[in-house]
Amino acid sequence: MDSKPAGTRQLKVARELQRDLAEIIRSKGMAAWDGAMVTVSEVRISPDLSVAKAFVSIFPSGKQAAVMALLEENKRALRGELGRRIGSQLRIVPEIDFLLDTSLDYAEHIDELLRK
Repeated sequence: MDSKPAGTRQLKVARELQRDLAEIIRSKGMAAWDGAMVTVSEVRISPDLSVAKAFVSIFPSGKQAAVMALLEENKRALRGELGRRIGSQLRIVPEIDFLLDTSLDYAEHIDELLRK
């Protein structure tokens, strides 16, 4: 999936999915996600537009495991909601794989090291 550069359509669809998924997750409220703030930082979509990898940042990081489990549990409902939003634009609604975006943790770790 990541071996060749993404095409223009792929990038446009990925950006739209990121925007819509972020809005869907935000609309559920923090209570739905164990009081954590969930941000969709990036979406990568397969060339055939059938699988979307959604990278999420979770704050505070101590709730990452619980929130990832909640996202997995609610994957079908989130995909259904996404389908209602983008159904007129795409023939198929992509499967969603939620992956943890650890770039914030990495940046935090670097900051910590620099402070020492």
